[in-house]
Amino acid sequence: MARILLVDDEPEMRFITRRMLEKAGHSVVEACSGEECLARLEEELPDLILLDVMMPGDDGWEVCRKIKARERTRSIPVVMFTVRTEEEDIEESATSGADAHINKPFEREELLGVIDRILGREVV
Repeated sequence: MARILLVDDEPEMRFITRRMLEKAGHSVVEACSGEECLARLEEELPDLILLDVMMPGDDGWEVCRKIKARERTRSIPVVMFTVRTEEEDIEESATSGADAHINKPFEREELLGVIDRILGREVV
């Protein structure tokens, strides 16, 4: 399965999401800020990044722009997952270069379906 970088400043959200992903067979690496996310990308390249929008420092949209601006990381799919659910928020995710936008709270099936779709896997 996929190696996923999970970026969220809320420990509870990371724990719940990590459990969902691991039960589906994915391996998960965590970061609690945009800065930590970018530092981890210097060390290893995941198959996909799940990125929260509302975090201290650079928000997720700015971090996504930085990921997509770097030659080494621009091809990594980024899925924004956030409580920011207005139409303009979804548009901002697209403008920042994100490959998908998931609203929090989300259902397990929705999250895994989006990951499978983006990674080009058959959804069973």
